[in-house]
Amino acid sequence: MIELALYRPEMPGNAGNIMRLSVNVGAPLHLIGPLPFFLDDKRLIRAGLDYRERSCFTLHPDYEHFQQTISGRRLIIASSKASCNLYDFAFQEQDVVLFGREKEGLPKSLTQSIDPALCLKIPMAAHSRCLNLSNAVAVVAYEAFRQLGYARSQSPEPCQTCEAPSPD
Repeated sequence: MIELALYRPEMPGNAGNIMRLSVNVGAPLHLIGPLPFFLDDKRLIRAGLDYRERSCFTLHPDYEHFQQTISGRRLIIASSKASCNLYDFAFQEQDVVLFGREKEGLPKSLTQSIDPALCLKIPMAAHSRCLNLSNAVAVVAYEAFRQLGYARSQSPEPCQTCEAPSPD
């Protein structure tokens, strides 16, 4: 399965929803800091339910640490400013899909460093700006899930690659 990554998420409720989603699709999750909330934030816990404890996530202190961790794997970004249609893209096992901040998206310096063919956009009606972060992650995760054949199996394998969250 792919892995999901959130670049400095701002809303603990979204992070909790995405932790819950990551468990349900068997996709490890990367949280790239610094985070403006603590992992015991009541909004994160409420949104993540008991899935938060089962979530397979790694907390990275910064983007550079994240890059080192995924070295050698294909990094894909999801952005409302991208030009590659999500449904024209072919996912591969071990892809890592990076999502930006709720209000600002990803930094321009980061998006410009990625091959445009690896920059995905979820198609939307004309004059629409963007989806809620947790909705966008769900759309992309389930498209990858579908493409990689997991929809035909009974259920995804739970992820086994957890790293203990960094205390930072």
